[in-house]
Amino acid sequence: MPTADELISPDGIRRLAAILQKSSPAPSRWQSVADSSTTLGPLGLSERARSVADALLADCGRDYERLAHAVRKGLTLPDLTGWMIWPVGEAVAVAATEAADGQYFDDGLDLLAELTPRLTSEFALRTFLNQDLERTLAAALTWTDSPDPAVRRLASEGSRPKLPWARQVPELNRDPGATVPVLDKLHSDISPDVRRSVANHVNDISRLDAELATKVAARWTHNPAPTTPALVRHAMRTLVKKGDPAALELVGFHGGREDLQVVGPLLTETAIPHGGTLVFTASVTNVSDRPVSLAIDYVVHHLKANGKLAPKVFKLTKRNLAPAESVDVTRNHSFRPISTRVYYPGTHAVQLQVNGHQFGLTEFRLLESAE
Repeated sequence: MPTADELISPDGIRRLAAILQKSSPAPSRWQSVADSSTTLGPLGLSERARSVADALLADCGRDYERLAHAVRKGLTLPDLTGWMIWPVGEAVAVAATEAADGQYFDDGLDLLAELTPRLTSEFALRTFLNQDLERTLAAALTWTDSPDPAVRRLASEGSRPKLPWARQVPELNRDPGATVPVLDKLHSDISPDVRRSVANHVNDISRLDAELATKVAARWTHNPAPTTPALVRHAMRTLVKKGDPAALELVGFHGGREDLQVVGPLLTETAIPHGGTLVFTASVTNVSDRPVSLAIDYVVHHLKANGKLAPKVFKLTKRNLAPAESVDVTRNHSFRPISTRVYYPGTHAVQLQVNGHQFGLTEFRLLESAE
């Protein structure tokens, strides 16, 4: 994955300053933008975007008209593109929303839509959403009819309740249903990128209001496009892992605890060396008189520093079983050290999860490092 220095780089910001200098009448020199290229070294990606945006605002005196004129002139050049768009959009959003009486609010949103095909304005849109949610979502609803898929995607992606790297929008957390009209317009979009954004958006909603997410997805399945089943599966992924009955039914899994006989997990070893591998087997049998469709996962209960166990669900397999049919499963689960998780020595546990129902909690011990 590219580093922050490769994405919002000093050279890129110097090029941004040069573009703006060409796009503005003298004496506009955009010197603060050029100078900001020398201070990016210790900053992360989002911090770089904010730092350059602050320089843009300083150079234009937080004057929206001046900034918008320079940006629109810059957009006539192919060089205004890529990751330099992030800080530009942030500066546009701040200048537009700070203006008295909201006089530039709508034009600022229009300018984000003009910028987004060059990279994305999804992060800058958060400023507008926090300033006036209803007005911003009304604009986003008009974007759903844009001929440009980047603009249609902005309507969904920029308004996601849990957009990665982005500022929170507290009103969306309180009322995730506010964005549903946008999603209704886009769920069968011809662009895979737009549909993926819609699926991720519904997945965000599912973490705030599971019932709302499943109701919205279920409504789309009543008159589905050919792409709807795949979108719904992606949108329901968090709820499926949690074993939500409505989500499981939506994506085609059926079969309850009473339909199943589960043996295991059975461990080959109950003491796992530091950096070693947990190996287990299990079997699942359909004891009902009807076919079942199963999502078979497993849960590792990791020992944390505070001595408590924290569960994490991992995908295992999917199976359709006829009456009296069985499936045997095996999994090797690595405890090799990784940067995103600390493994603590002590008693952990593993269990099977089938259609959201958990079976056979089995403990094992993770040994201390020999170092």
